Amino acid sequence: MGAIRLILGDQLSNQISSLNGADKKNDVILMLEVMEECSYVPHHKQKIVLFLSAMRHFSADLRLKGYRVDYVKLDDPANTGTLTSEIKRAIDRWQTEGLILTEPGEWRIQKLAESWNTSLNTKVDILPDDRFFASKERFKEWASDRRTWRMEYFYRELRKENQLLMKDDKPAGGSWNFDSKNRKSLPKGFSIPSRLRFPPDQITREVLELVSHTFENNFGNAENFSWPVTRSEALESLEHFLQDMLPQFGDYQDAMKTGETFLFHSLLSTSLNIGLLLPEEVCRSAEEKYENGEAPINAVEGFIRQILGWREYVRGVYWTLMPDYANSNGLDANRKLPHFYWDGKTDLNCLKEAITATKQIGYSHHIQRLMVTGNFALLAGVSPQEVERWYLSVYSDAIEWVEMPNTIGMAMHADGGKMASKPYVSSGAYINRMSNFCGDCKYDVKEKTGPKACPFNFLYWAFLIGNEDKLGDNPRMGIPYRNLSKWTDDAKQTYLDCAEEFLSSIG
Repeated sequence: MGAIRLILGDQLSNQISSLNGADKKNDVILMLEVMEECSYVPHHKQKIVLFLSAMRHFSADLRLKGYRVDYVKLDDPANTGTLTSEIKRAIDRWQTEGLILTEPGEWRIQKLAESWNTSLNTKVDILPDDRFFASKERFKEWASDRRTWRMEYFYRELRKENQLLMKDDKPAGGSWNFDSKNRKSLPKGFSIPSRLRFPPDQITREVLELVSHTFENNFGNAENFSWPVTRSEALESLEHFLQDMLPQFGDYQDAMKTGETFLFHSLLSTSLNIGLLLPEEVCRSAEEKYENGEAPINAVEGFIRQILGWREYVRGVYWTLMPDYANSNGLDANRKLPHFYWDGKTDLNCLKEAITATKQIGYSHHIQRLMVTGNFALLAGVSPQEVERWYLSVYSDAIEWVEMPNTIGMAMHADGGKMASKPYVSSGAYINRMSNFCGDCKYDVKEKTGPKACPFNFLYWAFLIGNEDKLGDNPRMGIPYRNLSKWTDDAKQTYLDCAEEFLSSIG
């Protein structure tokens, strides 16, 4: 008997290193649905459906390619519920010569895998995950001699190394970053193309039924599930984005609109994060649209920056700083997460829109995450660990290595500025400028204090007042703190009192 080759739920790529050199006659491909992974946080129902359906489709594809696949379903009566015990059962079944796997994407699974040599009494080979542009070691080398880390500089190096959007040694379009051109709000009456979605097939319907009764009390709805669960669907989704959405993506990537959760965003993060798409093929395809004159540079650069820049950067941050990173709380924020993050019942229309959409489809785009749900939690002083657990639970694309730095470092500024140079906070004015949410809100975005005032307004200034000792010297916060220095103590106290009264009212 050959080796057991373990494929985890976010490794659904034919090019995954654990499949390299597989002996189709003697090796066994092992795939496991276990309760341990389905329940370590209260995952959104659609997230569980996504993983289990995509895994089942991938295993079927492997069988068609001639691999010997051992697949254990969640509701198998013999399923013991944990990765370690199920691997042990597989070793006993197949009398294997050893276990081969690609390095896991999450710290806790990596540590578990490193224990299997001893706990399973078998030879375990953990191979590098080469689906990324940069290895873990590449990032650590880049970060080792830098006092501060900034994504922009890592991104530029990767652009040069991979010759993406480059003309000779210069950036295409004459600039490394076109973010200043990507901040338009949607004009009134602007037409948004319909999105390509995928109705459940028989495999997905079986998973939906399983999830509906096994995870009945989990967050979210699953009835309208329509994410890509196969390689072919993911490729269709990619082409749809490139053809119909990418040309407008740059202009409106920060925009928000009532009832329009997707706008021009790619919706490719679920497929990228579980392996149905590879980051290089996605970036090269977008680059080709620019080179062929089918999409403008601000759209293509902005999109590629999210993948080649942020996605690679946060992976490096995660693996370089874990496990201590998970407990970061540089602003000493300890408030409980408000209950409306789970049920969407709030008078703040922007939050209601973002959370309700998340509940319905397991998704909201990056500005809703950063500048609505994240912004409010940061201003309210919510514990970063509670926010991180919520983000990991509710988003279908949330895998810890990509979700945690975006939450701890970007949204909550809890790592002392290691990842991002400033806290991403704003008053209601930003949300009003980038969306139409404020028009249907109980609160008045133009009011600064008092019972009718938008809570983002007084929470913003109360946050700055309360954290002046930690943020007052930050050069990127110079303008608001210079303004604040002109305030009287009574004016400051008014904002602090408004904030405390409001926060006490929401629990």
